[in-house]
Amino acid sequence: MSAPPPDAGGRRRTLRARLTRLGFTDTERAATLLDDADLVAVVGTLDEAAPLLEALAGVASPDDALLALTRLSAACRAAGEESRCGLRDVLAEPSTQRDRLLAVLGASAALADHLVRHPDDLAALAEPSPIGTDVGRVRAELLAAVGAPDVPDVPDGSGGPVATVTGPAGVDAMRRAYRRRLLLIGATDLVTAEPLSLLPAVGAALADLAAAALEAALALARAEHPAEAAAVRLAVIGMGKCGGRELNYVSDVDVIHVAEPADGVGEEEAMRAGARLATALARACSAPSGEPSLWPVDAALRPEGKNGPLVRTVASHVSYYERWAKTWEFQALLKARVVAGDREVGRRYTDAIGPMVWSAVERENFVEDSQAMRRRVEQHVPPAEADRQLKLGVGGLRDVEFTVQLLQLVHGRSDDMIRSASTLTALASLAAGGYVGRDHAARLAVCYRLLRVLEHRIQLHRLRRTHLMPTAEADLRRLARSVGMRAGGAAEVTERWRTVRRDVRQLHEELFYRPLLPATASLSREDVSLAPEAARARLAAIGYRDPAGALRHITALTEGVSRRAAIQRQLLPVLLGWFAEGSDPDGGLLAFRRLSDELGTTHWYLKLLRDSGAAAQRLARLLSTSRYVADALARSPESVAWLDDDAELAPRGHERLAAEADAVLTRQDDAVGAATLLRALRRREMARTAVAEVLGSSTVTTGEALTAAADVVLAGALRIAEYEARHGADGALTRTVVVAMGRLGGEELGYGSDADVLFVHDPLPGADEARAQAQAMTVAQRVRQLLGEVGPEPALEVDADLRPEGRNGPLVRSLASYAEYYQRWSSPWESQALLRARPVAGDPDLGGRFVALVDPLRYPAGGADAATLREVRRLKARMEAERLPRGVEPARHLKLGRGGLSDVEWTVQLLQLQHGGDVAGLRTPRTLPALDAAQEAGLLDAADAAALREGWLLSSRLRDALVLWSGRAGGAGADVLPHDRRALAALARLLGYGPGSGGELEETYLRTGRRARAVVERVFYG
Repeated sequence: MSAPPPDAGGRRRTLRARLTRLGFTDTERAATLLDDADLVAVVGTLDEAAPLLEALAGVASPDDALLALTRLSAACRAAGEESRCGLRDVLAEPSTQRDRLLAVLGASAALADHLVRHPDDLAALAEPSPIGTDVGRVRAELLAAVGAPDVPDVPDGSGGPVATVTGPAGVDAMRRAYRRRLLLIGATDLVTAEPLSLLPAVGAALADLAAAALEAALALARAEHPAEAAAVRLAVIGMGKCGGRELNYVSDVDVIHVAEPADGVGEEEAMRAGARLATALARACSAPSGEPSLWPVDAALRPEGKNGPLVRTVASHVSYYERWAKTWEFQALLKARVVAGDREVGRRYTDAIGPMVWSAVERENFVEDSQAMRRRVEQHVPPAEADRQLKLGVGGLRDVEFTVQLLQLVHGRSDDMIRSASTLTALASLAAGGYVGRDHAARLAVCYRLLRVLEHRIQLHRLRRTHLMPTAEADLRRLARSVGMRAGGAAEVTERWRTVRRDVRQLHEELFYRPLLPATASLSREDVSLAPEAARARLAAIGYRDPAGALRHITALTEGVSRRAAIQRQLLPVLLGWFAEGSDPDGGLLAFRRLSDELGTTHWYLKLLRDSGAAAQRLARLLSTSRYVADALARSPESVAWLDDDAELAPRGHERLAAEADAVLTRQDDAVGAATLLRALRRREMARTAVAEVLGSSTVTTGEALTAAADVVLAGALRIAEYEARHGADGALTRTVVVAMGRLGGEELGYGSDADVLFVHDPLPGADEARAQAQAMTVAQRVRQLLGEVGPEPALEVDADLRPEGRNGPLVRSLASYAEYYQRWSSPWESQALLRARPVAGDPDLGGRFVALVDPLRYPAGGADAATLREVRRLKARMEAERLPRGVEPARHLKLGRGGLSDVEWTVQLLQLQHGGDVAGLRTPRTLPALDAAQEAGLLDAADAAALREGWLLSSRLRDALVLWSGRAGGAGADVLPHDRRALAALARLLGYGPGSGGELEETYLRTGRRARAVVERVFYG
């Protein structure tokens, strides 16, 4: 026996469950609508198994689509029982027309309203795709709607198209024809599986439709004002998105009106006539009528904006742009295009204005003005809208458009391949020409497409001009489904929008604020072109000593059609100027060529220089200012990447370097290989320190940074040597410590300093002392060998000449031997040298015991005796007399000269010997902290301490600067202030003086030295 049929309530529950699965949210209303008499009469009965319900599940809002379908059914019935508008046939079977209809009804209430008003327009959805349709065909269609023949390129005064369907009837006919084609464009757009790919074609179709509407509106205006039409030749110039053929569904259509008098008509009369026609054109598009308005026709981009005349002649426009136009006006003109009216007048306008657009970049502060304008636009976004703005806010469409347009305007004067008015086309051209990285361009294009598609879908719903992301859950859900995000819904589209905003903002800030842009803009067209004669003249004018040689380097870097050459052609016009700001532009260019030959084929080097906010300018400064840095970068080209990250320029502290050295020693089994890596670490840190010093970006002194690297390398080499000893035939017999002396001990190393050390060992309990001494000697010699041998990395010379008995004494002594020696034979100079003693490697307990041993010698209780002080003064005087190189002026020697390093250091050390036993602050191996302690203890007055401090700092900085400038550490003249004007100027730039300040530096040093020497004479010599 069969089961009874389910009751009506059960059927409704089944239907509602089915509707829920299909994506309906208000299933109760949907179930009620399915029983609507009009819908059933036109479409037939729809139960839960009806295929049409399955089709509705694929649209943006099934609820909206079903409601609109019910209304459309009622409109079709009202149109006549015999017609029914063909709706039943459209919905009966799957077809393109059905897909388009349902997509429109589910995404656009406004287009659904249009179909309800005009059910016959349902037939438009069966027409071929309007995307890519010839603009002439679209214009002819809208002109036909107002009864005007399509007569292209005929001047207004000679009989341009005139409407025969006029007045309100003509306006409504034009608007309905516009909406009919808009319906077809929107439907085609909504059913595509790739809305981002179709976006440019949709924008072009909408712009062409707007241009056709303007042409039809102008035909209506001519019919309304026939006398005016005969008096003037009027052209309508599309601006903004209309001009760029990337229009939205709903947007103001920006225009500029250009007019010329017809034959025999005065200019004043013609301009009045043109203004009447332009006003009537705008009224036809936007004034109240039987059909909804299209969009406002906005002429505010004209000269003087809303305060200027609505219509001007070509000559009047040219005069204004030559004399009064602001930067933003030229940026707006980038998209100018003739869209309606007299084509010949329009072409005269664009031909006259075009060259001004591409030379506008030569205006003073052009780039800065453009950047400031973008910031103003952003600041004017109401706070309540800031986080919802697709167009004007942070990470919105304007970020992309301003970025692309600025790049076009800066580079377009010398490259007509990037002059497209379309944002996406221009972006692709910029990438092809190497002005934007391909990855950056691809990311920016995808983000821009998504933003525009979201904007389109939001506007389609009500056909209202809006650029705000919705907040209601239903609106977000409809938006998500309309762009293919059905699974994630509102949450997915919101998250995707936020991600795109972040990406766009990041890319905007990287590209829009490139320092290359204002630098490029400040150059002349000839300079940018790198034309040989112009380049030669420029090179000579800005300070290159060998313009012909520089031209050869430029040619080698830029010749060819490769992407590498294209990017070099962008960089070099600016880099040449930046090189000229350094002390050796020729050397800078040569070093750049060498680097580029080494790195030019890498994926990151040229991209970094083009896209970074600082790298290119920093590199130019380094290469043209410091041969030492140029050589260091050539040895380690990957270090160029530091220039884009301030954190990479900060010197690595001792702890971080020690951890890196430990990792090297842990992984590396080969002793020589490990030592080579340690030396490479030091070489890298010396380069990093030099780069930071030249750029003035370091907060750590050069001495501290270089000492940290040397300390770590010494400790690592000692570990290697001790490891070898422990695993030798005798095993471990002793423990060792390396004690830093001299400038290493004082943490005041320079780029050319050796490592002055003492080797101390202490035999292990039970070890034979002789064999322990032999092992310690082997360890010390191995340390010196590992760090000092010729190899692929720079050597660190380990100098033990400050040991007891100097070179005549053993290289290493036991702690007991040191104790015996210092007790019996120590000289005053050794006590003085021990003021710098600082254990840096090896056994920390042994290091502490050594410090305890020598403290009474260097900081004697009650101070050094008179004999010791006399001997120290005698040694200083002898050194001044004997060690100063022959022929060197004492006032110019940075180390041994008057007021130089030695003067200050010996003075401080004398105070340490005298008072170190009583003043704790003096017990430091570092010069300046000891000097500060002497002042605090009242041993020096503030003026004397300041004079010594200034002399020591300036001498130290000049000594380092000589190495940085010359690239040589040591040799004749390494410690001498040069007389050569060029060398002095180079040193001055390294020390932060302005251009041409070599003489000022020289005077400053000599004056500082005299003041320091006067203090030395009084304090040291008494």
